Amino acid sequence: TMIPVILPLPRSLGLRRRAERLRAHLGLLHHLYFYHIQRVGMRLRVAMCHMIYRKALHLSNSATRETSTGQIVNLLSNDVNRFDQVTMFLHFLWVGPLQAVAVTALLWMEVGISCLAGMAVLILLLLLQSCIGKLFSSLRSKTAAYTDDRIRTVSEVKTGIRTVKMYTWEKSIMDLIARLRRKEISKILRSSYLRGLNLASFFALSKIMVFVTFITIVLLENVITASQVFVMVTLFEALRLSGTLHFPMAVEKVSEAVVSIRRVKNFLLLDEVSERNSQLPSDGETIVQLQDFTAFWDKASGIPTLQGLSFTVRPGELLAVVGPVGAGKSSLLSAVLGELPPSQGQVTVRGRIAYVPQQPWLFPGTMRSNILFGKKYEKDRYEKVLKACALEELLVGRDLTVVGDRGTPLSAGQKARISLARAMYQDADIYLLDDPLSAVDAGVSKHLFEQCIRQALHEKITILVTHQLWYLKAASQILILKDGKIMKKGTYVEFPKPGVDFEDILLKTNEEAEPSRVPDSPTLRGWPSESSVQSQESPRPSLEDAAPEDQDSETIQVTLSLESRSEGKVDFKTYKDYFTAGAHWNIIILLILINIAAQVNKDICFGLRPQANELSTLYAMAYGKGSLILLPDPGWYFTPYSVLTAGTVLFGITRSLLMFYVLVNSSQTLHKQMLESVLRAPVLFFDRNPTGRILNRFSKDTGHMDDLLPQIFQDFVQTFLLVMGVVGVMVVVIPWTVIPLIPLGIIFFVLRRYFLETSRDVKRLECATRSPVFSHLASSLQGRWTIQAFKAQQRFQELFDAHQDLHSEAWFLSLTTSRWFALCLDAICAIFVIGVAFGSLFLAETLNVGQVGLVLSLALTFTVMVPRCVRQSAEAETMMISVERVIEYIDLEKEAPWEYGYRPLPSWPHEGSIDFSNVSFRYSSDEPLVLKNFTALIYSNEKVGIVGRTGAGKSSLVSALFRLSEPEGRIWIDGIWTTTIGLHDLRKKMSVVPQEPVLFTGTMRKNLDPFHEHTDEELWNALEECHASRHSSEVCGWICRPDNFLLVILVPEGMSALILYTLTLHSSNWWDFILLNRFVNLSTLKFWKRKVGRAVNHHT
Repeated sequence: TMIPVILPLPRSLGLRRRAERLRAHLGLLHHLYFYHIQRVGMRLRVAMCHMIYRKALHLSNSATRETSTGQIVNLLSNDVNRFDQVTMFLHFLWVGPLQAVAVTALLWMEVGISCLAGMAVLILLLLLQSCIGKLFSSLRSKTAAYTDDRIRTVSEVKTGIRTVKMYTWEKSIMDLIARLRRKEISKILRSSYLRGLNLASFFALSKIMVFVTFITIVLLENVITASQVFVMVTLFEALRLSGTLHFPMAVEKVSEAVVSIRRVKNFLLLDEVSERNSQLPSDGETIVQLQDFTAFWDKASGIPTLQGLSFTVRPGELLAVVGPVGAGKSSLLSAVLGELPPSQGQVTVRGRIAYVPQQPWLFPGTMRSNILFGKKYEKDRYEKVLKACALEELLVGRDLTVVGDRGTPLSAGQKARISLARAMYQDADIYLLDDPLSAVDAGVSKHLFEQCIRQALHEKITILVTHQLWYLKAASQILILKDGKIMKKGTYVEFPKPGVDFEDILLKTNEEAEPSRVPDSPTLRGWPSESSVQSQESPRPSLEDAAPEDQDSETIQVTLSLESRSEGKVDFKTYKDYFTAGAHWNIIILLILINIAAQVNKDICFGLRPQANELSTLYAMAYGKGSLILLPDPGWYFTPYSVLTAGTVLFGITRSLLMFYVLVNSSQTLHKQMLESVLRAPVLFFDRNPTGRILNRFSKDTGHMDDLLPQIFQDFVQTFLLVMGVVGVMVVVIPWTVIPLIPLGIIFFVLRRYFLETSRDVKRLECATRSPVFSHLASSLQGRWTIQAFKAQQRFQELFDAHQDLHSEAWFLSLTTSRWFALCLDAICAIFVIGVAFGSLFLAETLNVGQVGLVLSLALTFTVMVPRCVRQSAEAETMMISVERVIEYIDLEKEAPWEYGYRPLPSWPHEGSIDFSNVSFRYSSDEPLVLKNFTALIYSNEKVGIVGRTGAGKSSLVSALFRLSEPEGRIWIDGIWTTTIGLHDLRKKMSVVPQEPVLFTGTMRKNLDPFHEHTDEELWNALEECHASRHSSEVCGWICRPDNFLLVILVPEGMSALILYTLTLHSSNWWDFILLNRFVNLSTLKFWKRKVGRAVNHHT
């Protein structure tokens, strides 16, 4: 082929202008594509989040056994993000092969059959991706399962942090999560190695393709021209992104997305609770009727939960349901709600239902919004409800105070009254009350029964589960359940007959005096005078002035204050902590040296290629004769070029694998440090930070450190070194290119800095707006039964969507700013290439063809690599926000040390006397005192009952004894001042059944004896003594779930046994006994047992 040395200048300029015009259009279309495809990914993610949350609100009780909070959080935090990622690369599955075919055709026209040798390398990579894709799918599936377990455990620990701390289970919990994390990291590391190999192929594969093609041409002794060299190198470089980066990335993302789609599909296919029509029939008759009703919570057990139940309740009737623990009382209400489907018989429910659960649930919002629950605010009706529920004095002027997650703390009795007020305000037809009176003291209990149940609800259908037998006289019907069957049914006057077990139950009422009067309404715990907090949350300022009187305040939930976030750039210490967490400085230095060696090795290859400087003179001489016929001697460059190419591959793979190892190890170390720091944080930290905020750190931020950040860092380091190599070779070949490179570097630096000023804060905002999404999810899962009973799914769905929209606004802002930044970088690089091209034309007489070809090919590589390098550097710093947030939790304020140098004797305490001397107690420095100069002396062998009104300070006394916050004054146990010994040394000698206990997912043994310090015989003896052995034998392998429990403290063993218990607290079912086992015969101390609890039957 005859190729002229220099085209006429006007023609050259015209061709150059056309090329740059095409390039400008291509760049614009490129960024428009990514902008719109990322919007599609965002919409898919938001839609999936909407569907997952909707499903969570409609799950049936049987379906909840097949999932967990951890899995749902993982679906919303990690799995749905695969839709954002897969949409960006999905089209490269066909674009990559198509572009490979086009490049092959063009190379065939230039160099003939020799091009097939280089393309065979690419085809081999494309075929290899199918195997790698299967590996990605398998590893992602296993990783997601381990992540589910880890997040579920963290969620349970946050919910039961008081149990964990008072039982000194922190180390056991750390070991448990560490084991799960190690399994998770092992799969993540394997996936990272596969990503490392893909990135190494991006670095080296084009060089291998060029090498193989050149060697084939040499061995075949074919003709090669300088134009062919330029075209070949340019076309192989064009395949760098689509063939060696985007196509493998597409395979990876599609493989992971398939796993996520499968996980989401399996979740969406879980059973939903059956929807019942709450509208009244045409005749307007309200009724609840069960006919020969039999149902199972677990059919596999073969034991029916309810069997052969038949009864009818009509308007104006009060049905009281009583029976021993585990008789099926709450299950009966679940059957009416539709949570427990019948296996035989039928349930007829006509009318709207209001439900008061045994465990009161408040969502994050104002007290008024918790009562209105979506209904319109009507002042007269609202005030009547407050009066009937003994909330009038409690909430006057304070009902716009925020409660729930991070809100003002309330006692169990206050929560129960708000829950009852919520049901009353709904003005429903049917009221299901699951023992709401046991959480309040006797006077308030009588007031609620008279004012709410007997008067306000006298025209309604009311089904009341209760253990307070003196209220049975007012019931229209009484239902006695035992083992899921009706023992007796009738009115109160029909029961006192010989042989009826109810007589024995009634006799037990003599042990407690019937309440006689309604005391003054208690005040909010957390206000300056009376505080007995079961969860030491910080008080929040009143929002009374924030909304008008007639506003229902529902929107306040969405505008709750966001979590605090850092400002400015990510400091150097964060980077140092991140890298040094993964490896010692020696390894980091070795990694730097390997990166430098890889790039230097690659740059040397430029000098040994046939288009390098040594051959450029030959090209020019040959062009002077009209064409170039080059018959090279392969010996003078074949061997060193082969060695350097092999070195490029070896160094590229080594640095990728080592980089991923260091950064994934950093993620594991930081997660471990964060977990330890969180478990060492005071209880106040957990009360001031909602569950979603903490889970956000352990799910989304940790996920970024596991997957995205190592990949972005590796890509940035690789492209940065490539850019440096390209610049170096360009300057060496044509020194004048340094003239545009200097201002170009300054422009890139200024533009990057300008972009980061915005993108960092946008990323922090995106992280902060993500936490309310998880908090709302966690709160909704806790109150799922209440939401379903009130048919409030749609309203909570709208609240979730509002949180999601707020997060999407920040996400979309981040997306658009990134695209703007990329477009600016491409435009600047295009100007640079234009300058190099036109400069080469004007200086054609001083340059040879080889130099021009090499510099132009490098300039085209420069336009691809520099924008990517700058973008990835900015993205790396943006992603470092996740590391910054994790380190923020690592630096949390810690509670007192678990052990001091001075430790008490193992036999301490040997007597068990407790001396409170001027003890004052507050939950934080900015809150009022809840105990003031409390002084008491409790001798050994004494059993002391702590009795008081709601908010009197009973639970606060327990908190002071366990040092959940450091008390003022002195507490002495057997002559040792409790603040002079470590927290574990103190707490191990005391046992407690928390007021709000949590049973962790796992076996019965794990919940009773997590340290494996006792034999099976000891455990069974303890279960027998707590009347739980029969139930335990049925469910020993079951999954344990949270429930309500009675608060009890016992100190110590030997000749003395001190039991402190509060008479206004309650338990819900036989799980009470399981927690009672945690301190009966299972601690290092032996304890006396005593009949405790108001929500269990009196015989128990």
